[in-house]
Amino acid sequence: MKTLPIRTSYLRRKKIIDLAARAIFLLAGLIAAAMIVLIFVFVAGRGIQVFLPGYANAQNLGEFLTGMRWRPDLSPPVYSVLFIVINTVITAFGAAVLAFPVSVMTALFIVKVAPKSLRLFFTTVVEILAAIPSVVYGVFAAGSITRLVSGLAAAFGYTTYGGSSMLAVILLLAIMIFPTITSLAIVSIASVDRNLELGSLALGASQMETNFKVVLSAAKSGIFAGLILGLGRAFGEATAVSMVAGNKMFGPTFNLFDTTRTLTTTMLSGLSETAGVDYDIRFSIGVVLMIVILITNLLIRYVKKHIGGVTNE
Repeated sequence: MKTLPIRTSYLRRKKIIDLAARAIFLLAGLIAAAMIVLIFVFVAGRGIQVFLPGYANAQNLGEFLTGMRWRPDLSPPVYSVLFIVINTVITAFGAAVLAFPVSVMTALFIVKVAPKSLRLFFTTVVEILAAIPSVVYGVFAAGSITRLVSGLAAAFGYTTYGGSSMLAVILLLAIMIFPTITSLAIVSIASVDRNLELGSLALGASQMETNFKVVLSAAKSGIFAGLILGLGRAFGEATAVSMVAGNKMFGPTFNLFDTTRTLTTTMLSGLSETAGVDYDIRFSIGVVLMIVILITNLLIRYVKKHIGGVTNE
């Protein structure tokens, strides 16, 4: 007869623990969301004020969003970001075009093709690459990638500013986002249900056909999440990119061997040496950058949703 009260007490305690865990997870989610909101509100508040009538040396919002020059050295200074947005999108997506297929193939090799003795080695290499600080990548790019680009430009009859160029930025960003995309792809591919593979093999597909048509399709959610994070790093990288971009004053730049300017390098350049509108306008660039990242994420999610195939979501 004592079994029933004990059982009831156990279930009540288990329910309380479950509710407490749910509350903790909810609190963690709310804190993360609040941080995003606070950051956006702070940056937007500082960035919008430079276009308000009461601000000293208020800027024209239309010219800021549609202009093709960034000349704080003029009198009056000219602040325009449309060409910078175009440059930023070109460099980020150019890096993604190079890094994404290599990352996915590397992850597929590590999880499904490489011998067990090599999987740990390659996984460790990817993790080390992800942990390298941005400034180290920047120093490497300034010393090696720029030299490579300069030699490549000379071979095609072009000249560069010591190798600082859009191509150098793209190559640098491709190297930097490679470990991020690869790490997420490894986890996603490894989590694919083994029964999907066995079913494909049982229907007569080869192992490679199964890997490409079934495994990658089932892992697409995590793979595209890696792409989103990789692009986020590409859009947000400033220190390393500033070492090889050249910070061109006008644009947009479509010549791979010409210097370029991105949103983050513009925010970083001379930040500690400026004040007034020249300082506050950089918060305006931050607002534009967040909007660009948001639109990019929505586009990638749209593409992911409309790619057919098997999924384990």
